[in-house]
Amino acid sequence: MMAVHTALPQGVALPSRAALGAFVLAALTIGGAWVSQLVFGLQPCELCLLERWPYYVGVPLAALAVIAMRGAVATSRNLGGGLGSSGSGTWLLALVALVFLAGAGLGIYHAGVEWHFWEGPSACTGQYAAPASTDDFLKSLEAGPSIRCDEAAIRILGLSLAGWNAVISLLIAAIAVIGVKAARR
Repeated sequence: MMAVHTALPQGVALPSRAALGAFVLAALTIGGAWVSQLVFGLQPCELCLLERWPYYVGVPLAALAVIAMRGAVATSRNLGGGLGSSGSGTWLLALVALVFLAGAGLGIYHAGVEWHFWEGPSACTGQYAAPASTDDFLKSLEAGPSIRCDEAAIRILGLSLAGWNAVISLLIAAIAVIGVKAARR
């Protein structure tokens, strides 16, 4: 491990590891969401589906940051510009931080809806309007039961999955910020 660390240009080792850490943590988190849905039958609500979007954007960005920073390490040219430079990797890592800060905001909002601190979207919090016609009623029956956004499906150590999403998103954003700061030294 020491040989690898000393072979890396100064200032690139930590940013590269931060990009890789953000990528792995984000990929495992969205993978876990899909496993909980497809394997364990835990159906997501509308807000849960919305909370997945930062992962759909952030995982590829983090992967590109890893590639860019690893390319910078391989060429030892850290002057910025081009995908194989630490400069572009740093910008990508900064975008990862912003995306996951937004994801943390979504998680906090959803957790607040579950704890009834504020109202959630009327479509998934049980504030339904009566169907306007028989056809509307039949369509709602065909669609199946709607998953409520204001009821936590499961709590782990007192936090719902939305709460854990907020924590994990903040952690990913913090890892990315640490990588960006290290790259700027």
